[in-house]
Amino acid sequence: MKGYSRTRRVINTGAILALMLPKSLLAQTRSDTSTRTLTFLVDPEPTSLVAITDTSVGTNLVTSKTTEGLFNYTNDFTLIPALALGMKVSNDGKTVTFNLRKGVKWHDGKPFTSADVAFSFETLKQAHPRGRTTYANVTKIQTPDESTVILEMSAPAPYLEYALASGESPVIPRHLYEGANPATNPRNQAPVGTGPFVFKEWQKGSHVIFERNPEYWDQGKPKLDRIVARFLPNPAARAAAFEAAEVDIGGETPVPLSDVKRLAALASIGIELNGYAYSPIVQKIEFNLDNPYFKELKVRQAIAHAVSKQFIVDNIWFGYGTPATGPIHASQTKFYNPDVQKYEFDPAKADRLLDEAGFRRQADGTRFRVNLDPLPLTPHPLVAEYLKQALAKVGIGVTIRSQDFAGYMKRVYTDREFDFVNAAFATTCDPTIGVQRLYWSKNIRPGVPFSNGTHYKNAEVDRLLEAAQVEIDPAKRRQLFHDFQRVVALDLPAVDLVDINYLTVFNKRVKGHTVTADGVKSTMAGTDLAG
Repeated sequence: MKGYSRTRRVINTGAILALMLPKSLLAQTRSDTSTRTLTFLVDPEPTSLVAITDTSVGTNLVTSKTTEGLFNYTNDFTLIPALALGMKVSNDGKTVTFNLRKGVKWHDGKPFTSADVAFSFETLKQAHPRGRTTYANVTKIQTPDESTVILEMSAPAPYLEYALASGESPVIPRHLYEGANPATNPRNQAPVGTGPFVFKEWQKGSHVIFERNPEYWDQGKPKLDRIVARFLPNPAARAAAFEAAEVDIGGETPVPLSDVKRLAALASIGIELNGYAYSPIVQKIEFNLDNPYFKELKVRQAIAHAVSKQFIVDNIWFGYGTPATGPIHASQTKFYNPDVQKYEFDPAKADRLLDEAGFRRQADGTRFRVNLDPLPLTPHPLVAEYLKQALAKVGIGVTIRSQDFAGYMKRVYTDREFDFVNAAFATTCDPTIGVQRLYWSKNIRPGVPFSNGTHYKNAEVDRLLEAAQVEIDPAKRRQLFHDFQRVVALDLPAVDLVDINYLTVFNKRVKGHTVTADGVKSTMAGTDLAG
């Protein structure tokens, strides 16, 4: 296939950096050698700095620096106390009690209390893309004292203990959010949290600066004086910035995969594959099931057969992934089911299915034409180019439309003015939290990003997902998710393409950057610079 050469392109590092990095910021980070400043590459630029209603990639990379959760997690998902010291679940699973840390203050000096946690849970249940599912069973929240929160549940929520990290369930200050729309609260742009870093400034299109919280509850942390989150939309500029040591670290595969091998060969650069267990990512095609073509099952089956997942893995993800078989990432062995309907790469079969669906080729060889909207993050536009070429071979004409991140969200989730998309979704460490939102008919929520944008409705799928929400027997719960995967593999509301293996690129002077299951999405309270 043309256009996907692995040949290294020659770039003018100095010229790119001069264009992309403001001189004032370069001078600030270079000259002040007494300040331990970490330059954190973030792509895309966040739409919000607090993940209370926004779960997009940029937001999740920065939110935890200021705004904490109740717990952090080791790579094997052992709870690490944060704002909560402990969690106790009753024998019937319907009462969950949190013992909170005392003496914690918000960045504005107000005391952190159980009222803040209760308010945050209520907000997450109403406004968070995944929170409606995560906290669906919560019927009452009690705060008997300032350091105790008790959740009363209508049914058990066995997944809840995995949803309490800062990026998934941020705790926000009630006194600054109460009585206002959480999605439009100005504090999302200038956060006040309890975390190790205090928000200083956000220069849109350039950077966000976070400075050390001198009153942080974890004595001796943070190690850094400042984090500068830099936004470089140009992929070549991001690779050049690492080469020139102008940025220190970046997650979610921040550079073109074609550059990874070259960067890894540099003595100053390291590549880290850990730090993504908390939120595995699956790349997929999602159909608008209201579309006159894509509402037909045989059309969706034909597209599944027309696409080579292995080609995408090898040539676009450069081997950093595996062909996906369903909505649950293969690394989630506790829930993943490999025994589902699979769609081998077979363009001839795709042709037959399209004929059977009644969409025969016209004189120009095209059966019908549709628009494809790729998620505007690298390398999804490259995948879109491949899909266009692959589908053209079976008679489907594809027009690729490009827009910025905010435009994509509005088109897909608010206006629903799309035919199909190729995007990536965090499945998280539990399918109830990360996968159910995409397939549950009760999560068709106009205007809410990364909800059920396909408009998929299947009563059996709803039953299986809702049963798994409350099942406390691990074996029975596993079986429910296995059955769910079998049903959606047959219904095919989406074509799962790649189980992605993301990586972090870092300058080796950065220490302690990947110590929890959420890697660089963590607070980075323990991250430091050598020397």
